[in-house]
Amino acid sequence: MTQVLPDSWQRWLGSEFEQSYMQALREYLRREKAAHKVIYPHSSDWFRAFELTPLDQVKIVILGQDPYHGPGQAHGLCFSVRPGVRTPPSLVNIYKELAQDVGFRPVNHGHLESWARQGVLLLNTSLTVEQGNAGSHRGQGWETFTDRAIATVSAEAPPSVFLLWGSHARQKKALVDTQRHLVLESPHPSPLSAHRGFFGNHHFSRANAFLAEQGREPVDWQLPEQP
Repeated sequence: MTQVLPDSWQRWLGSEFEQSYMQALREYLRREKAAHKVIYPHSSDWFRAFELTPLDQVKIVILGQDPYHGPGQAHGLCFSVRPGVRTPPSLVNIYKELAQDVGFRPVNHGHLESWARQGVLLLNTSLTVEQGNAGSHRGQGWETFTDRAIATVSAEAPPSVFLLWGSHARQKKALVDTQRHLVLESPHPSPLSAHRGFFGNHHFSRANAFLAEQGREPVDWQLPEQP
């Protein structure tokens, strides 16, 4: 596991790569690869969320659980897929809520990099997964690292918004200083739960309203027609 964090994150998270849990995680991933298991995303994308969204530019944190486990989907940003890949059902529901909330015009792709470049940290709590095996790398150490990242945003980033969708993400509220940051919670946008309160949560407009109150530039949620 090569450390590829940009400078803004390296100061706070660089020492994590020397910790025993990270060494154990590195060994686990090495064994999985030696067993010829396919791991997503490619190692060059494991820390893509950090590369695209510097710590001092974080405005909004969206938490996912683990990467997509189908071929060609995952590229290091939660809920996002590579250009040319069919938009996953949860993201389709996110688009539906965006349309109702902020007049979002649906696009024919699921590539969310433009959000990341505006300060939306699209972070999965586990950064790798085995092909076809959802949740397969949970409990191997990634959560320790990403919890540290969430706590770092809470302590060091300007006032930001945490969008916590679903029970897994909502557990991370304990890591956030709610005196400085806005935490918005709802059910997950999955087809199984979106109708229980994700639709109609107005998280996107509420997040932008908070940013404006803080004197920060709101996020333009409209995605480009072509990724």
